[in-house]
Amino acid sequence: MRKRYYFFFSLFFSLLLFHFSLRAAILPLKEIQPGMKGKGLSVFQGKTVEEFEVEILGVLHNIQPQRNIILARLKSPTIDKTGVLSGMSGSPVYVNGKLIGAVAISFPYAKEPIAGITPIEEMMAIQSQTLPKSSFAPRVSFRKYLYLKDLLDFYQDVFPVSQISSLDGKALSLLHPPLIFSGFSAQVFNKIKPYFAQMGFSPILSGSSGQELKILTPPEMRLKPGDAVGVQLVSGDLNISAVGTVTLVDGNTVLAFGHPLYNLGAVDYAMTKAEVLAVVPSVSASFKLAEVGALIGRFTQDRTAGVVGEVGRMPHFVPVNVSLFSDKGEIKEFKLKIVDDKILTPLYLNVALLSLLSSEERAVGDLSLEMRGNIYLENGRDIKLEDLFSGNFDASINDLSGLLTAVVYFLTNNEFKDLSIHKIDLKIRASEQVKYSYLEKVWLDKYDVFPGERIQVKVYTRNFRGQSVLQEVGLMAPPLPTGSEFYLIVADALAMQQIELAQYKTRGFMPRSLTHLLRVLSNLRKNNRIYFKIMAAKPGLFLKGEELPNLPPTMKMMFTSPRAAMSIPIELEKSTLGEYQYPVPYVFKGAAIIPIKIK
Repeated sequence: MRKRYYFFFSLFFSLLLFHFSLRAAILPLKEIQPGMKGKGLSVFQGKTVEEFEVEILGVLHNIQPQRNIILARLKSPTIDKTGVLSGMSGSPVYVNGKLIGAVAISFPYAKEPIAGITPIEEMMAIQSQTLPKSSFAPRVSFRKYLYLKDLLDFYQDVFPVSQISSLDGKALSLLHPPLIFSGFSAQVFNKIKPYFAQMGFSPILSGSSGQELKILTPPEMRLKPGDAVGVQLVSGDLNISAVGTVTLVDGNTVLAFGHPLYNLGAVDYAMTKAEVLAVVPSVSASFKLAEVGALIGRFTQDRTAGVVGEVGRMPHFVPVNVSLFSDKGEIKEFKLKIVDDKILTPLYLNVALLSLLSSEERAVGDLSLEMRGNIYLENGRDIKLEDLFSGNFDASINDLSGLLTAVVYFLTNNEFKDLSIHKIDLKIRASEQVKYSYLEKVWLDKYDVFPGERIQVKVYTRNFRGQSVLQEVGLMAPPLPTGSEFYLIVADALAMQQIELAQYKTRGFMPRSLTHLLRVLSNLRKNNRIYFKIMAAKPGLFLKGEELPNLPPTMKMMFTSPRAAMSIPIELEKSTLGEYQYPVPYVFKGAAIIPIKIK
């Protein structure tokens, strides 16, 4: 027993000494002096870590609040040709064998490879920041579609592109990590490239090795300072990964990059091995062309001074399964895994769907997409989706991607409860033709009716082939007093929403509870429906995103009482007395409002 105790005590003491020896091999910022010489480590080809020379030029203090940068001139046969490279982010720098920090900053278009180095003390401080994942979520009025530009507008103050300092009118810029896109067509990549460049990345279109990734043993999962490392945001049939360099390894803990990726705080990014295929010199910004390898762990913190993660602890992904059916009866199956994050999951889901649909179907010309899907939540609930999108060029692809993006965004960014998505299953049927039909006229068999009398409604539309189509429905007149009037509204999904926003005197609404949100998402109005609404001049209220129609005066007083109302209700002059929908095999467009009198 005593021998066992002595063994564990010795082991603990050895690990403790080893830990402090790592901490002791650090040169503090206060000891950095101009003229010091040192070396750095990075990969320029394959997986081999190479040294480069470093000469300290000085220290820039407080370039951001309590943030400092060490200025240095770099030198090596490769760097002399390329300058400071995108992909060197995190390359460790040593002086007298002691770690001083990581390469993280460059001067664009500089004639000499002058770099900014993030002090190691600032990077190591990240390890003590163990806050939970961010609850940041801008309050956005509910809408059916969210496009890529919408997401960037929401998060324009979040992405690190703004983290640039100025020194005597010269730009001091964070290194833009290579963001490798594999499996994307050139057309889609060129469309989305500016968005990711705006976020502070260097987007690069690349292929994949196509090699099946083997299962790594624990020794093979290890990283060392100077190794290339990947942050995988999308994997599977598409791949999107940022590539940087390992700064410090402390046991299973890995520090890298020396600057933020998205600066989202506590995160759950996939950590992978990476291999540098080539170094590409460029006048604007040279970069490492790399590809990611096996999954070895996850990054848990993404902060101003870098990212920190743990080898051997795997991330949680959002699985996305897409079945694509063609006109010819062919079926293609795609499987993706997308980073699990409130901000990034909607973003990368949008990009992935744009790529898959544009690559497999026509991005130019007539295209209709019929979609059925399920979004399964970890709490056992699910959201069923169904809709039809049609148009030319890439309109239908953008709308389908925008719908899925909106649903995922409002689920993951709801203000009521943290929701995790278990998986997303989509079945999409493509047709190379436009399936539109426009409203021509609405005919009623009577315009003066008794309460409860049946009204025969004929809706005439002209379809995408120029043919006239007739749809007939029967509706019941509401029980209103003699001499009163009501309105029959016939409209498509978007037009009906605009009519309601005018009725509710609002530009949008926020769901009032998680149950309300799930109900709204499960009952989104569809493009392939003709909607009918009966409205009359009856008092009502719009409260917390829902209409309370045709309220008796006493009930209305109760809701509007300052003692009872938890939010300010909007008084309505007209109330909805009935709503119906009629499915059609095309996208319906148009609207009409018809007055009807009660006998």
